[in-house]
Amino acid sequence: MALTLGFVACQPDEFELGTSISKDALKYSITQDTEDPNMVLLESMTAGAQPHWITPLGRSTRVKDTVKLAFPGIYDFAYGVMSEGGYVQDDTLQVEITTTNFDYINDPLWELLSGGVGNSKTWYLDLDADGVSRYFAGPLYFYGTDNGWLGDCYGEDCWNWNPDYPGNSWLMDAGNYGSMTFDLQGNANVHVEHLMLGREEVGTYFLDADAKTLTMNDATPLHDSGRDGHVVNWGDLKIFTLTEDYMQLAALRDEALSGEGPCLLVYNFVSKDYFDNWVPEETEDPEPILPDGWKDDVSATTSTSIKWVLSPETPFNWANLDGSLMNTDWVSADTYADWTGMNADVPATYADFSLTMNSADNTVAMVLPDGTESSGTYELDEKGIYTFTGVKPEFVICGGWVTLSTTAENQWRILSIEKDALGGVSAMWVGALAADKPEYMCYKLVPQVGGGTNALEAIKELLTAKTWKLDSDRTHDVATGYGAEQGPVMFSDFATWAWNPLPGEHYASGEADVDYGDMKFEMDGTVTVNQRKRVYTYVDADSGETLERHGSPEETDVLASEEVVTLNGSWSIDLDNNKLLMTVGAVHPWTCDYYVLNWGDIDINKMEDGVLLLQVMRDAERSGEDAFAMTYVYVPAE
Repeated sequence: MALTLGFVACQPDEFELGTSISKDALKYSITQDTEDPNMVLLESMTAGAQPHWITPLGRSTRVKDTVKLAFPGIYDFAYGVMSEGGYVQDDTLQVEITTTNFDYINDPLWELLSGGVGNSKTWYLDLDADGVSRYFAGPLYFYGTDNGWLGDCYGEDCWNWNPDYPGNSWLMDAGNYGSMTFDLQGNANVHVEHLMLGREEVGTYFLDADAKTLTMNDATPLHDSGRDGHVVNWGDLKIFTLTEDYMQLAALRDEALSGEGPCLLVYNFVSKDYFDNWVPEETEDPEPILPDGWKDDVSATTSTSIKWVLSPETPFNWANLDGSLMNTDWVSADTYADWTGMNADVPATYADFSLTMNSADNTVAMVLPDGTESSGTYELDEKGIYTFTGVKPEFVICGGWVTLSTTAENQWRILSIEKDALGGVSAMWVGALAADKPEYMCYKLVPQVGGGTNALEAIKELLTAKTWKLDSDRTHDVATGYGAEQGPVMFSDFATWAWNPLPGEHYASGEADVDYGDMKFEMDGTVTVNQRKRVYTYVDADSGETLERHGSPEETDVLASEEVVTLNGSWSIDLDNNKLLMTVGAVHPWTCDYYVLNWGDIDINKMEDGVLLLQVMRDAERSGEDAFAMTYVYVPAE
């Protein structure tokens, strides 16, 4: 058994403030355990100083520490301290281990990492030259500095961003990054071939199964060149996951080196066996999902013949295979990207284009912007694909290159349908599938039937036919593709998700078993709102008077009344902007009374016989939350 001991006992134990400690004054011991020579015991005995150990398994600042080395070998240790006078380190000392202790490597994690005693295991970064990640969404994730094993939180700085590679290929170049092989053959050895960095590394490693950390000496894990200089110690790693097939190792990004805040760079790896045997799942391409009854919607409104024109606000876009638009910020002619050539003057150039389709006999008549007329027939299949015969819609929209056109088969596919407040079709997006990439060039067609005065009169008749109340009892409950359509309030994007809190579950839904009142619209433009209202009073600090609170109540306010008050006002419809405007607020829960700036400025989401879906905007400053549209559900009161 080898024993290495370094100490000096003739120097004073205390040092003056600011005085440097000399190497001769360092007092410490490095010894092997008498019963287990593979266990090295460290003890700092330098008074008034913070120890800093450098060991084969990494660094330590403990006064007493234990290093367990499973394999024979000659290992380097160094001891230093930090005191008021600065840092000083003693010469490197060596400990010779002549025995093997497999108890130190019997944790299942050792076998998962290396294949077990006498074996080796090779790992690849989960990204190949084709930009494919086989198990993870991408090769690199980002976590807070206090995240760790399984991504759990062990402090305050906890967050994560797990970007997919196809959508974030800027993170690193696709390529063959090489291999990383861990073995337990005479020692815990690691061999890393950094093909993208142009270097090869051979070293040793230690896995702390309890702390879930991995220390690599003289070698670094596979990583990208862009972050090669962003980490102080690539050998000091946290283990996030480690299984037979995949592994995640985290290195700390240094703020000074990277110019960015500290975080954990979590690199994702797959085993060679998983890599070699991986077979991509056969998945069908996504397709647009159209609402129930879509075929009737686009085939007939007030008649079987519908004249479609190209939208003057948003005539074209590009869409994914599921029909979702790629450029969601193009909301008017003057918001298009400059490279398209689209601007507010362009719509006039195609204003004469129309496509009139008659669902009674499947005939179609087309007028191009230059006045050229043609006619033919069309078919519409169950997937929403139009096939035209005798007509081919085609002309340049703008920029000399943005063209309205069908596919080589003279087809369009319906990608989505937009409806107005009364449930009528207000537009549909149709697309021509690109021949060379998975996307559609798409166009927004607007029907030229109904609308105008008829729509306005229909809204008036619907509103005035009933007395309306909040649907706190959820008498209206309709299942949709994005969630439930039910009251009394909905938080939803009306495409992918919906949350419908019951009364008592959220301030926006009000309190349970409270009747908040009703509202009655009249044809003469007047409206009566019976609103249950809470009135709070407070004592003015200056005058001593009791005043009524105008605004959100404060803690010391007194509830003076919660009676129903009658509010008389007027109402109107702004059909162009799809709004219901009231000079008094629509009936609503008192629990969010002050979170909305104007309860009379209402967006119409839906108006049907028996239900109104009306939206008001939650104010960020008043609510302390993000501004968001709250959709209230109203049903007939009688």
